Amino acid sequence: MAKTRANFVCQSCGAVSNRWQGRCEACNDWNSIAEEGAASGIGAMAARAAVKGRTFTLEGLGGQSKAAPRVVSGMGELDRVTGGGFVPGSVILLGGEPGIGKSTLLIQACAALAGQGHRVVYISGEEAVAQVRLRAERLGLAGAPVELAAETSVEDIIATLQQGRTPALVIIDSIQTMWTQSVDSTPGTVTQVRGSAQALIRYAKTSGASVILVGHVTKDGQIAGPRVVEHMVDAVVSFEGEGGHQFRILRAVKNRFGPTDEIGVFEMTGLGLAEVANPSALFLSGRDAAAPGAAVFAGMEGTRPVLVEIQALVAPSTLGTPRRAVVGWDTSRLAMILAVLEAHAGLRLGQHDVYLNVAGGMRVSEPAADLAAAAALVSSLTGAILPADAVYFGEIALSGSVRPVVHSALRLKEAAKLGFNSAVTPAETAEINARSPMRQASCAHIASLVADIAASGARLKRAAE
Repeated sequence: MAKTRANFVCQSCGAVSNRWQGRCEACNDWNSIAEEGAASGIGAMAARAAVKGRTFTLEGLGGQSKAAPRVVSGMGELDRVTGGGFVPGSVILLGGEPGIGKSTLLIQACAALAGQGHRVVYISGEEAVAQVRLRAERLGLAGAPVELAAETSVEDIIATLQQGRTPALVIIDSIQTMWTQSVDSTPGTVTQVRGSAQALIRYAKTSGASVILVGHVTKDGQIAGPRVVEHMVDAVVSFEGEGGHQFRILRAVKNRFGPTDEIGVFEMTGLGLAEVANPSALFLSGRDAAAPGAAVFAGMEGTRPVLVEIQALVAPSTLGTPRRAVVGWDTSRLAMILAVLEAHAGLRLGQHDVYLNVAGGMRVSEPAADLAAAAALVSSLTGAILPADAVYFGEIALSGSVRPVVHSALRLKEAAKLGFNSAVTPAETAEINARSPMRQASCAHIASLVADIAASGARLKRAAE
């Protein structure tokens, strides 16, 4: 009888080694290697017996195809992110930090869908049925016809779901607590997560039920478990937000049936998550337009234009190495903007502490925010107050030139709807949108932006004297 060998698998990256070691050589994580059986996992099932395959029909690229039908949940922001509703047979992976509101969002979605007459099943692997009921009572959804269960065995879950009418939506909370008998390892390991996810995906594809898998996140914000799970599912959705803010952002990272980088905005209230139809007005509420160091950025999140306030504080430093603190923006992007301002605009920021914040807990990732961030930094350094009715957008190159960005017409339209009258844009954008009702000040180089802000600050000082 052959001796059974054991593999040692890293639970962070999935790397396999033939012996245990304290640190993984692939991802350099400590104490992340666990022992697992060699004859376990997805590939082991195929290696147990050589079965002759069956032939199937091959088709060409041409032909008629119908649009995938969708099940609309009734929550506008959730349907926006999913691309118009849940596609039957699709699998969505939802990730988010602990306590951000994932279970609250899913309970509300289940109640809204069950109220339309669909069968909805909520499987919890972390909480008891009584705990889920307490949350539903707090949200005022105790009367919704949602089927609940507390179970972790994938085989038992699939066997139960196959009884009766096919569910329209199945919630698995969470995939890290599930385990399948086809894998010889403990729940939560890389092999168990991969095997459980594959079994649930196979059920969704064969039955036509939409499945949402809730995934834990690591300390750096990535969804825990093997990366292959994100490739296996149809959509990856991230639920983001800051603990000190009431805003929550549902962001589509991957979507086979809709646009990516789409967002839905929610507000956490005492009765659960409330949809925010106009997030720009909410992000700009309460802003101090008379203070220096604040610029309004007209950004794009997917197909939705969103206006947020970028705040900057530049103060003399008493340290040998000045501090650079960023919240809601890329730190390396800020370092690049500071270098361009010093090299091409003549500003000396090497002896100043720089703090940059995106108000409202929003996170901005597009390079179009370069011009707004630069305007806020120059305003804070010079003490000049930026116009309260102006928005900024444009990408700054390393040469100091301001490059155009996409969807400029939608940005200007959203700004005009919220009462802004002027915009500082790249020169090419001002030419393209010459018929826009907003006043556009073209900015071709970062030096012209610095000169205009400094001149306006000098005029304000003379007027005060």
